[in-house]
Amino acid sequence: MVRSKSTEIRANRGSRLAGYLAGYAMKLWGLTLRYEINGNPGVTAPPIAPAPVIFALWHNRIFTMPPIWRGTGGKGRKSVVLTSASKDGTTLATAMSMFGLGAIRGSSSRRALSALIGMKKALREGFDVCVTPDGPKGPRYGVQPGVIKIAQATGAEIIPIHIRYCAAWRLKTWDRFVIPKPFSRVSVVFDKPHCIPPDLDNAGFEAARSALEKCLADGSDDR
Repeated sequence: MVRSKSTEIRANRGSRLAGYLAGYAMKLWGLTLRYEINGNPGVTAPPIAPAPVIFALWHNRIFTMPPIWRGTGGKGRKSVVLTSASKDGTTLATAMSMFGLGAIRGSSSRRALSALIGMKKALREGFDVCVTPDGPKGPRYGVQPGVIKIAQATGAEIIPIHIRYCAAWRLKTWDRFVIPKPFSRVSVVFDKPHCIPPDLDNAGFEAARSALEKCLADGSDDR
């Protein structure tokens, strides 16, 4: 399991305990939900190619993805998630570990270089990387350039994940974090891969970033 180690990472017993509690809550909550999984050819049926990929979804959708990860795009694959270096990131990393997902610590706001290096290393070692390109502090539904840079550097394809809810609560956080109501229906769509050429100029880079942002935005149910 890939993990980033640094004295800069904020962690304490309370953060880890909160992570375990969150992981259990996600597992139990997930048992009540009715999932509809749709994958474009080459994503879930038949499975995606053996080469590692970058999965991208909005920050406010992460509550519902881990409980079904092994039954969808993550089946039989090694995967890690990018989490922030804050105490909240420790909570999230601990929760993800309960689903067999490793963690790379860092973000666009803290330890960005370390995060990029960690993701490159994970992809080259055969791990898929799951990112929330508008996290950890937003702006909501805005794709940060890091995910495009890592795709350029490694040649890994970016696969957008869209999650829609028929009934949900939206918290008053920066990302309007979404929690589906128990026994409701959740739609999960794996979109077509985005391939990022390594030799883009500034205009081409921005076009690739904007295309990914539009794709993820078009798959949202609250835009």
